[in-house]
Amino acid sequence: MANLTAVQRPISSLPISAKIKIPGSPDWVGIGADAVWISNAGADSLARIDPATNAVVTVSVGRRPCSGLAVGFGSVWAPSCTDKRIDRVSEQTKSIVAQIPTAVGDSEGGIAADDSGIWMVTDRHGDLVRIDPARNKIDGRVKLADGSFVPVARAGAIWISSTQHDLVSRVDPVALKVVNEIPVSSSPRFMACTDTDVWVLNQGDGTVSRIDIGSNRVVATIDAGVPGAGGDISVGDGFVWVTMIDIPLTQIDPVTNTVVAQYVGKGGDALRIGHKAAWMCSFFLQEVWRVPLPLH
Repeated sequence: MANLTAVQRPISSLPISAKIKIPGSPDWVGIGADAVWISNAGADSLARIDPATNAVVTVSVGRRPCSGLAVGFGSVWAPSCTDKRIDRVSEQTKSIVAQIPTAVGDSEGGIAADDSGIWMVTDRHGDLVRIDPARNKIDGRVKLADGSFVPVARAGAIWISSTQHDLVSRVDPVALKVVNEIPVSSSPRFMACTDTDVWVLNQGDGTVSRIDIGSNRVVATIDAGVPGAGGDISVGDGFVWVTMIDIPLTQIDPVTNTVVAQYVGKGGDALRIGHKAAWMCSFFLQEVWRVPLPLH
């Protein structure tokens, strides 16, 4: 394991511009055009944060929202583990406009949106479904490797990690079939994409795998020093960002494939980049931190 002592800093040195209280157990972050959305399983709700004012509005959804948030088609898509459905919440009216019945594959899974639809895995055996947002109905399925839970959508493909088989599947969203299976490191789960790369957080050994989209192969494995359950990964402002409980923020330079800063202390677990900030959610602190970018 890499020695990251030289780049580690106390969490007190992180320039947090706001700590926004979200009572309950806030988790999962979604970035909308004019808002930041937080899933709150402890309050059966979504919290909408206005990035202009940091003001919070609460929207009730199904019981125990889980398995990520997706933003697309003018809506926020929030799976409910207890009610076994996906709630579609209008970004404009801040209310539920549709409910799609479906099982949820794993509470620590994910949901993705792109021009082809809404994507989620519905069981532990890799049943990936596509939801047509025009009809709010499932209109396609793809069989993946067992233990596939987290989809992300980018570069004309859907990418899904299999924690059980240590691989990432590339799915053609038009043909509805797996076109590549890419071996990565131990227990991959959360991912983030650019137009050229897929970045995979491997929970088993705390590394980040970098998959080149052009060649469908791993071109770097970066020791981020963040093994364990939970965590999250995002891209933005020219860097790759990782969060984990008690290591709230790790900054990776994609030019050198190295960790350039790591903030250590209480906090961390969910993360997205948007509205010129890193939005970091900690369910046990019941807070969302706003960190302005660029980070110096």
